[in-house]
Amino acid sequence: MIVIKNGMVTDPSNGIQKQAAVIIKDGEINKITDDADEIKQITSDMITENNNEHHVIDAAGCIVAPGLVDVHVHFRDPGFTYKEDIETGAKAALKGGFTSVVLMANTKPAVDNTDTLTYVIEKGKKTNLKIYTCATVTKGMAGKELTDMSALLEKGAVGFTDDGIPLMDAALLERAMQTVSALDVPISLHEENPALITNNGVNRGRASESVGIGGSPREAEISLIERDLEIALKTGAILNIQHISTKEGVALVRQAKQKAAELGRNNIHAEATPHHFSLTEEAVLQHGTLAKMNPPLREEADRQAIIEGLRDGTIDIIATDHAPHSEEEKKRPITEAPSGIIGLETALPLGITNLVDTGQFSMETLIDRMSAAPARMYKLAAGTLSAGAAADLVIFDASASQTVGAFASKSSNSPFVGQTLKGVVRYTLVDGKIVYRKEK
Repeated sequence: MIVIKNGMVTDPSNGIQKQAAVIIKDGEINKITDDADEIKQITSDMITENNNEHHVIDAAGCIVAPGLVDVHVHFRDPGFTYKEDIETGAKAALKGGFTSVVLMANTKPAVDNTDTLTYVIEKGKKTNLKIYTCATVTKGMAGKELTDMSALLEKGAVGFTDDGIPLMDAALLERAMQTVSALDVPISLHEENPALITNNGVNRGRASESVGIGGSPREAEISLIERDLEIALKTGAILNIQHISTKEGVALVRQAKQKAAELGRNNIHAEATPHHFSLTEEAVLQHGTLAKMNPPLREEADRQAIIEGLRDGTIDIIATDHAPHSEEEKKRPITEAPSGIIGLETALPLGITNLVDTGQFSMETLIDRMSAAPARMYKLAAGTLSAGAAADLVIFDASASQTVGAFASKSSNSPFVGQTLKGVVRYTLVDGKIVYRKEK
């Protein structure tokens, strides 16, 4: 048994925010109680039993919440394990307070077959993290031929994506959406039309002009979001618009959600990354390739639109797009360096620092977007402290500060290195087991 006492229990899935104790038995949430006498009796009985498996965690000054859920993660395994692997990725996630993640399928080989799918799932089971994975929409991510989605789903895939490569064949995408609609699983799409881009990773505008490249215009994202929302409304597919970066994209998702609601559906979803709600294209001028990503960081108006979209639920998910790269790769010229940054260990602090501490978000909303909402979209048994649910929790001090660095990830490609952020994870528990504890 574990008793977590004196913490501010915050569980958006059940509308709970109060100082209370969380009682864990046999790896599950037994109850949440604010009865002081009951808490005292339970802890007294535990001490009397003197059982090594019994623990009392004093969470005074901390928030106790459902474990975070990240539905957009790259662990680079198989094929690119010099950047990250499933084991190191899991350690980074647990340090960041995540208890469940959904991996993207752009490995080498890609997760377009059951052998690679099984490899990822079985290796994930050897970690303390709950690891799920998507499979690809098309074979080899070539955008030509659909994978056997039914077979991949049966073997354990939880959704489908060619993340990193936009699907340009609208007819093929419509067939894919018809299939996932019948299977009742999400399809997640990277929305950038390559025909409109010259040198991706940097916003076309002040940033691209400053570094002397063509860059990625906002129209590259807007055009595909508009097309794909129409197909999703037509087919009823559960669509996740990945890492949205433009104010126009946010507006299109808002309109599509309203249309879906009129049809009695809740099939339109969108995610935003911590870097897109924290930074603008100005970061490229300061951090160079460490701020290069797809889609790129854009303008302040876009950042504010993303925050508003997260606040009103238009964007219902915060996802990191954790994208490890080696130091050598990121030191290449801006046109040659790969896009992407790591994010698992900075996501919660960035949310606290840039959304909650600024007064734009409540803590409950932040936790919902980082736990309950992503779990709902993928129908994962996560994101809740309901009685009988798996005891997957994060305990964090929202007022404590940390300087970004000393990553558990194998890579360190982040523009936030050296910055001081609010929010320190003290404990992460999975199935009632302490799997991460902050050293004092």
